[in-house]
Amino acid sequence: MATDIKGIAHAVEAAAVMRLLPARPRLLALGEPTHREDTLLEVRNELFRQLVEQEGYRTIAIESDCMRGLVVDDYVTSGKGTLDEVMEQGISHGWGTSAANRELVRWMRAYNVRADNDGRPASDRLRFTGFDGPLEITHAASPRQALTALHGYLTARVDADLLPCTAETLDRLLGTDDRWTNPAAMMDPVQSVGQSAEAGQLRLLTDDLVALLDAQTPHLITATSRDDFDRARLYGRTATGLLRYHYWMADPSPARMTRLCALRDLMMAHNLLAVAARGPALVHAHNSHLQREKSTMQMWEGPAEWWSAGALVSAQLGEGYAFVATALGTIRHQGVDTPPPDSLEGLLYALPEDRYLIDASQLATTLGDTRPAPRVSPWFGYSPLDPAHLADSDGIVFVKDVPQS
Repeated sequence: MATDIKGIAHAVEAAAVMRLLPARPRLLALGEPTHREDTLLEVRNELFRQLVEQEGYRTIAIESDCMRGLVVDDYVTSGKGTLDEVMEQGISHGWGTSAANRELVRWMRAYNVRADNDGRPASDRLRFTGFDGPLEITHAASPRQALTALHGYLTARVDADLLPCTAETLDRLLGTDDRWTNPAAMMDPVQSVGQSAEAGQLRLLTDDLVALLDAQTPHLITATSRDDFDRARLYGRTATGLLRYHYWMADPSPARMTRLCALRDLMMAHNLLAVAARGPALVHAHNSHLQREKSTMQMWEGPAEWWSAGALVSAQLGEGYAFVATALGTIRHQGVDTPPPDSLEGLLYALPEDRYLIDASQLATTLGDTRPAPRVSPWFGYSPLDPAHLADSDGIVFVKDVPQS
């Protein structure tokens, strides 16, 4: 079988990825099957560099807090702050410590100032965005930052009589941030403030503020920069998404975790559609967030199943969205050893190259009706590819062995 598929293996290069696709997508999504492995991020970095230099891509979007990502974008576009500060403040989930993430941000800043001392023109600068919500496994952020930023943007630019509330009203309703970030609320819905009277009022006011932003679009896009307007829309999406997420965190029903997982990916999808409107971008996140089929996870409250951000975006963009999954042979320091030869990863592992790109549709055709056995990972942190869903991806990047971290 390895001999049969050797002819459809290609180098992991931007040109090879583009040859798999009917057209240049606005969003090219590269998945990863596990987090915190710089080997995979180095593959991402090199692919992004090639997409920038050969295909005209100018944005990268990663699975990180969309609000914190603004700190990174300010640095790579204008040099605001220092690299150390940006890596600490601008990337969530603890991934700012990654050497590969640091190199990505450093290279983007260097690219933007390379043309001359004044840097590249704004239209040619690389942009960074986080497309995850301000969410962690243990808690969700307070809506304060996004909501007050939206209110402040509108206060400075529209008649005061049009605002639905004052900043003081928002502050009173929000209360202290630790009410929102209480980690006990993730396990116990009773601990959540998401269905309190104050939270209910905040949801209504946020809806009015977003409606005002939309209603004033013709004025705002001339009275402010396009970047400032786009950020205001991000504030609105984030405040709305967080308040919705907190509301359902307080829900005691059996569907609670399924709904929370779905709402997180919905926030991701809304952010990705905004990125797509700006121009072609490379998107990087876990395979489960980018795949076209439903995602599943075993939670402490039972199994959860929901439509991923990739599925939602693909439904909107069609050929404007492409998904390349990544699979691994071994992560020996996590107990993931050589894959069984009859598994999908086992077939790919038998090829001689250390890493390569496979056309997923050609692989499915080559395998025919005989599908490889599903691989079972001994470590929860690695998600093997599902052979039943080969046709749902446009390609597969296979990395044979992850070195010891």
